[in-house]
Amino acid sequence: MVFEPPQRLVRALGETAPDGDDWLQRLPEAAQRAVALRELTVERVQVPGGRSSLVVLVRTADGTPAVLKLAPGRARPEAERAALAHWAGRGAVQLLEAVLPAEGVLLLERLHPDVSVRSLPEAKALLEAAGTLRRLWVEPPAGFPFETVAERTGRQAEAMRARAQADPEVAPLVELALAARAELLAAPPEHRLLHGTFRQSKVLAGERMPWLAVGPDPVVGECAFDLARLVRDRVEDLIAQPSGAATTRRRVKRLAESLDVDQERLRGWTLFRAVESGVRAGRVGRPRDAELLLEFAGWL
Repeated sequence: MVFEPPQRLVRALGETAPDGDDWLQRLPEAAQRAVALRELTVERVQVPGGRSSLVVLVRTADGTPAVLKLAPGRARPEAERAALAHWAGRGAVQLLEAVLPAEGVLLLERLHPDVSVRSLPEAKALLEAAGTLRRLWVEPPAGFPFETVAERTGRQAEAMRARAQADPEVAPLVELALAARAELLAAPPEHRLLHGTFRQSKVLAGERMPWLAVGPDPVVGECAFDLARLVRDRVEDLIAQPSGAATTRRRVKRLAESLDVDQERLRGWTLFRAVESGVRAGRVGRPRDAELLLEFAGWL
């Protein structure tokens, strides 16, 4: 079978790192080797797929449905493997095997790839997503191989400062976001293993549990950081509403209360993460996304 990467993946790799083309060139061979090594039967490549990996629907030698996931090093597949192993299927997709661990190739439990929690009405989707996220917040393993929130946001803060110098229009929001980060990191309330990139589309329907998380970019820190990305889900719908600002503030309050997270800390991390994503979108040539995210951040 020809393992053709979806265009969404090709575009995303082109935005992020110079080794993208090299990994794409090596991708078909890695996929073929993994399939042959575990005697997998390929059904199809998942389209449109994600922005950081190739997902292939397969069956194992005994006919069990599974997913073969291949990711470049910049997507931190080893950290994903370690997190999935630690969760052991509690709230997240089950890791079946690291097929070619040095090349970021994982064999995972098959969920329903076309049915995410985002398909539910908004209120129900937020409820189910939040419940799934809560199960992931556990003590990290000893000697964990994950970035901390301070480390990850520190790298992001450097890029934000550079962008603010080049584009004075975003400077006021960047300064607010960086000030919020500094205050939040001064006294983090907990030390938990977090999904890292959690949103509604990362929660898929399963067989052994109704909803399970996929695609973590794990990080260790406080729960409010993880929940912050969920606050802005369906941001395009929020921006389109005349009451979008009020709806956003109610969402912050409702999610904080439902997951026992400090509301002000959630607001602060939501501000930082929205500005960071908006600045990054502008930097890589997605002006519409940048505009939406920065307008959303302004409401906070």
